[in-house]
Amino acid sequence: MSNNKIRKAVFPVAGLGTRFLPATKANPKEMLTIVDKPLIQYAAEEAIAAGIEELIFVTSSSKRAIEDHFDKNFEMETELERKGKTKLLEMVRNVVPKGISCIYVRQPEALGLGHAVLCARSVVGNEPFAVILADDLIDGGDNPCMAQMAKTFEYNRCSVLGVEQVPKEETEKYGIVQSDEVTKGLGRVSSIIEKPSPEDAPTNLAVVGRYILTPRIFNLLETIPKGAGGEIQLTDAIAQLLKEEQVLAYEFEGERFDCGSKQGYLQATVEYALKHPDLSEEFRDYLRKRCGGDGCDIEPLFKRA
Repeated sequence: MSNNKIRKAVFPVAGLGTRFLPATKANPKEMLTIVDKPLIQYAAEEAIAAGIEELIFVTSSSKRAIEDHFDKNFEMETELERKGKTKLLEMVRNVVPKGISCIYVRQPEALGLGHAVLCARSVVGNEPFAVILADDLIDGGDNPCMAQMAKTFEYNRCSVLGVEQVPKEETEKYGIVQSDEVTKGLGRVSSIIEKPSPEDAPTNLAVVGRYILTPRIFNLLETIPKGAGGEIQLTDAIAQLLKEEQVLAYEFEGERFDCGSKQGYLQATVEYALKHPDLSEEFRDYLRKRCGGDGCDIEPLFKRA
């Protein structure tokens, strides 16, 4: 494997988003906004901050809004320029910075995350790549999660899984890994299981929507049988990859919000509003007034933002 730098990221965005119906009936779940930016833009910005140059979106026929979001909008730009709204104009123009390519690949049928990743093979080619799930919004502050993982890859030259500890009772929602510690926060994966029940889970260390994978994963995805739910599971392919290559589990720095759930989505909205440069003070005042009647203490929440 000659490449030492991650240049490409795959964004599987073909899912239906049924947990957010009816909002997602005509609008992709990845276009749901946290304050003023859609989830998919946060994911793209995280990739770009890690030095990634090609954004590969694995889409379906109902996801045209994602393509439109990252495309130019000449009519809007012309109108903003005519009205002298330069700040908004720059914001619109910089949704995709110069030098960044957006590529769109169709997933013809819903056969799981592993199949979605496999659909990107012709674009990724024979080089390591990132996979980012926009549902998992990770606030890494000045050190974004994928940038942390890219540094880990550049040093170790092997697949890296972004992981965090989850409550034992929630293991059945995730791929769960068992690992041997290499250094603090970094372990060599010895096994990975897709959505084990709490009683069967070997640990509570869960993979949470951030991957750096070697191209060998494509061959394995082509040959593994369908797994849970009759789908091609990325977890199953990683389990096979462990037999051939080293895979590392990296406990990233930052806070993850599960925006695939309504609770996590609402939590992310509050947290990001509290640190928004234009909204934070007014929103803090609103929360104080809204909560004051019950005598609850929300000051610790403000200190986190």
